[in-house]
Amino acid sequence: MTDHHTYGTSTHTADELVQLVSDRLGLVFTERDSDYRGVYHLAGIPNGQIEIQPNPIPVDDDEDDLYAPEHPAAQVLLLTTTPTPDPALRTRLDSVEGLTHLNHETA
Repeated sequence: MTDHHTYGTSTHTADELVQLVSDRLGLVFTERDSDYRGVYHLAGIPNGQIEIQPNPIPVDDDEDDLYAPEHPAAQVLLLTTTPTPDPALRTRLDSVEGLTHLNHETA
């Protein structure tokens, strides 16, 4: 089983959210660049990973696609992946001002 959570914000830029989450959770994020996703930030946690990325993804036709089109108001997304539910992680992320829990899926 894998537990996925999606959070969003229109209050913070991706870089600001990286700093806030780094400070709150004591994590180090690495910037990555993907042809599909654009620039995003990745941090490993003991039981999974956290990714932060802009919701708008640049594409070739000069118009941005949304990574999460079901959440167009969220300019920046935070995605968590853990093997099992992690209530402590969720509590810590819920305490970040301006960050809203948008979705939860279990696969």
